This record gives sequence, C-alpha cells and structure tokens, in this order.
Amino acid sequence: MGIPPRGLRDIRTLSGTASRTSIPYMAYMQITCLEMEKARRGKERASAARLMEKTDARFREIEAEKDRLLRAVGERIRPNQGAAGTVSKPLPRGNTAGFKLRY
Repeated sequence: MGIPPRGLRDIRTLSGTASRTSIPYMAYMQITCLEMEKARRGKERASAARLMEKTDARFREIEAEKDRLLRAVGERIRPNQGAAGTVSKPLPRGNTAGFKLRY
C-alpha cells in the first residue's frame, strides 16, 4: 500500500480562517446590516400597531352598530311575542344539514 496521491484539495491554506469580526470593516458592515434590519423591523412593527388600532376601532364600530340595531329591533318586536301579543312557538328543527343548491 502506497501513499495516496495528493491533489489541489489537500493543500492547506489560511484562507477562510479569519472570522468576520476580526476584520474591522467586515464587522462594521455586519453592524450596518443589523441596524438596517432593525430599522425595517421597526417600521413593520409601527405599521402592524397602526393596523391593530384600526382593527380595534372597527370592532368597536361594529359592536356599536350591532347594539343600535338590536335595540331598534327589540323596541318593535319582543322575543317570543307576535304582532298581536300572542306567544309564538319556536320553529321546529328540520334537517340540520342546511340547504342544497342544484346547478
């Protein structure tokens, strides 16, 4: 058994052994990239907060409109009471599968 032949891949070099933080300009470039990402994420966060505020405001508007409509309906028709003041029976439950459409 002989010694296996050595090729270009077997040559040992020091390239790639230096870390990015040991070279000052690369460390500053990495810091710059991190700061830019932080700024972008801050804008995303502010935008999401505005969207949440708008969504919460819309929820409040929906609840107010729903309450207003329920009060308006409640003034005209009281539950379990028909137009003549007689007590109405609940509707029988039929098929709970819903309805089917034919095309």
